Amino acid sequence: MEPICYIVGACPPGEIRFAPGRPAFVIAADKGLVHLEAQGIRPDLIVGDFDSLGRVPAGDNILRHPVEKDDTDSMLAVKIALDRGMGTIVFYGCLGGRLDHTYANLQTLTYLARRGGQGWLLGDGTVVTAVENGRLDLPAGLRGAVSVFCPDGQALGVTLRGLHYPLEDYTLTSGFPLGVSNQFTGQAASVSVREGTLLVMWDEAREDVLKRI
Repeated sequence: MEPICYIVGACPPGEIRFAPGRPAFVIAADKGLVHLEAQGIRPDLIVGDFDSLGRVPAGDNILRHPVEKDDTDSMLAVKIALDRGMGTIVFYGCLGGRLDHTYANLQTLTYLARRGGQGWLLGDGTVVTAVENGRLDLPAGLRGAVSVFCPDGQALGVTLRGLHYPLEDYTLTSGFPLGVSNQFTGQAASVSVREGTLLVMWDEAREDVLKRI
């Protein structure tokens, strides 16, 4: 069974949990090491320039990069995971904090989806994932808000089913937030796009998400 890769970033992630029954490969992205150490979790790999951590960790599982680089620490970790054949990636500590870093992590989800992977940002009861030329199924029983955005250009053939505000074969654009603040109805729901990328974010406990991935 392919392991899930967990990438832990600098924002306080709350309790870090792993998907039951799935092997895990854990990467600390720079200051994410602090949160793993606090919970007694030893990462398989520690990646970053270590400017936010403030020290270079000891050990033989360190990949240090220069401060002046094109990739964020989270992106470095994603590229490593993809190179090792891991297409399912869960991000902790990558929502909240600095807005620019949160936005960069949303872009990282898009990068991952366009390479055939599936990423999940988990934090503060919020889940974010990206869908590329495909479909996301959401189980019955969910409540609260769900928002669907086109992060880049146009998303063609967008269909939303089982939600309070449905769409059928619609074109969403990155210039207008039509998909914000939809609502679950308690029914099973789906979000699909024929051509393009969608960012989907909703309210759900992280342990429930982990049971499905």
